[in-house]
Amino acid sequence: MARRLTLWIVIGMFAGIALGAGLHQALPADSKTLATTADLLKLLPEVFLRLIKMIIAPLILATLVTGIAAMGDSSALGRIGGRALGWFVCASLISITLGLVLVNLFQPGHGLHFTAAAPVGTLSTADFTFRHFVMEIVPTSVIDAMAQNNVLQILVFALFAGVALSALGETGAPLVRGAEALVAMMLTMTGYVMRAAPLAVFGALASVIATRGLGILVTYGAFVAEFYGGLALFWLLLFSVASLFLGRRAWLLARYVREPLLLAYSTASSESALPRLFEALDRFGVPRRISGFVLPLGYSFNLDGSMMYTSFATMFIAQAYGIPLSAGQQVAMLLTLMITSKGIAGVPRASLVVIAATLTQFGLPIEGIALLLGVDTFLDMGRTATNVVGNAVATAVITHWEGMLQVPLDPDAPIPMPPHDTPEHGRRGLHLDPGA
Repeated sequence: MARRLTLWIVIGMFAGIALGAGLHQALPADSKTLATTADLLKLLPEVFLRLIKMIIAPLILATLVTGIAAMGDSSALGRIGGRALGWFVCASLISITLGLVLVNLFQPGHGLHFTAAAPVGTLSTADFTFRHFVMEIVPTSVIDAMAQNNVLQILVFALFAGVALSALGETGAPLVRGAEALVAMMLTMTGYVMRAAPLAVFGALASVIATRGLGILVTYGAFVAEFYGGLALFWLLLFSVASLFLGRRAWLLARYVREPLLLAYSTASSESALPRLFEALDRFGVPRRISGFVLPLGYSFNLDGSMMYTSFATMFIAQAYGIPLSAGQQVAMLLTLMITSKGIAGVPRASLVVIAATLTQFGLPIEGIALLLGVDTFLDMGRTATNVVGNAVATAVITHWEGMLQVPLDPDAPIPMPPHDTPEHGRRGLHLDPGA
């Protein structure tokens, strides 16, 4: 299904380019007919964006509540969880900061000169103080936060709710199962919404090229190349840091995870690669006791490629609309992305949800996402593969910290049962289902 959707998105992209180029050549630039046609085509991505915004609040709330509640309360769980979250925070800061540095260095959106359909909010031009940031985080009502799609406040509530449900144990189990069901429902709805992506891509590219010509594709090409260059730099940095803990074995990890990596890249879904990633880490010497907890946690809290993309894409949109952001405002955006990205789901094109939330939070033109839809498929493939690599490296390093990294098997060897787990280091310690 994912590959078929990607194919249709590519078809929609080329069809939109062809239609837009034809309209640009056939009609004068100041033609009313051209403006009307472009506006009608723009309706397709606008409807798609409304559907994306519809799933933001429940998706983030349910994902975080279930992820935090699943941590449990044992000392081993707390130690491993603390180390994992510490690594995730550091990796998040590095990936988002690297994205901000590169997008400011390359300026891919400079010179596009788009005009926002609605007035730009005050957060994009006014000082964003620490007091304002803190007050915006603390909710007065979770219902109001859900109604306003205030992601930061939803996240704070989800943190308290997840910790409380973890403390309640069996008493809170029905609510945890309800949150898990809500996650499943929202992922299914996301699948429905993404079926409209080819039409949105078609309309977005046709509308933009009809009014601005094929020259804008040069900017798209530069944007894609610069982003992939940033991902390559992050991979190099990630494995270099891992080698400080694992030595030469850190570089061998890429060989072990090549199959789930290719699966994630081709489907643009890190969820599709999860079963194979468990098997690859089994062969690498990671007990399921560790991977069964760290990987699901990482799928909600450690999406390095997606987080770099959110900073890169958000600044690209600000540049395209000629909205200057000071260094202080960009730092505030970095902190916001650090928090909002923790609720992102490991499904195709889910980063658009976080970008939409961040644009809304900072008063930037949300219609700017339409600029990304045409190339988002190719960007999603790269950032999804990076998410898988980031979680594989994190799991291996944390296993080393716990002193539980075992002798590796051949990368293509069959998996023994139970994999790399002894009575001392078996699955009994955490009681987590690695496939959950």
